[in-house]
Amino acid sequence: MTRPAHDPESVVHLDATQLRALAHPLRMRLLARLRREGPATASALARRFGTNSGQTSYHLRQLAEAGLVEDDPEHGDGRDRWWRAAHESTSWSSTEFVDDPDAKAADAWLLGHLIRRHGESLGAWLDEREHLPAAWMSASDLSDLWLVMTPERLKAMSAELHAVIARYRAEPPDTAPDAREVTVHLHAFPTAESDR
Repeated sequence: MTRPAHDPESVVHLDATQLRALAHPLRMRLLARLRREGPATASALARRFGTNSGQTSYHLRQLAEAGLVEDDPEHGDGRDRWWRAAHESTSWSSTEFVDDPDAKAADAWLLGHLIRRHGESLGAWLDEREHLPAAWMSASDLSDLWLVMTPERLKAMSAELHAVIARYRAEPPDTAPDAREVTVHLHAFPTAESDR
């Protein structure tokens, strides 16, 4: 995995304009690809996602206007425009958009998209897991736990879990032959009445 070299630990807290700009399936894939694999041209991204470079360029410009991607001055020879992610990760608070119907709709779309992507990621792991070495099978974790707590305690617990993950992310990537990219999903929410 290649992290953006310019600011590897940066997080953008989305405002309403950025939230609306990101609420598009191709834009989400473009930003995720730039974050995971580093700078690329619109043409390379178009080939990766099976689109045309004009469409990809348009969506990259929309992301750039929102401050989510930027030109990469370290690449390119004057003919090709290279893009990089402007931040390593994204956060936002749904409560900031309750009075903005368009941002509220974008928030709902983004959350739904992320939940579907998490499900797809888990499904891909399930399909592959029987072919993994035993060490990976025993190291993987799929847990669901129930606690009774206040919103304040849930927020504090989530912050602690994020701090642990951030500590591991700050370390240099493992270079051992059996090292692989690992996905960590963190979900913490009040149990729905229909799920009791």
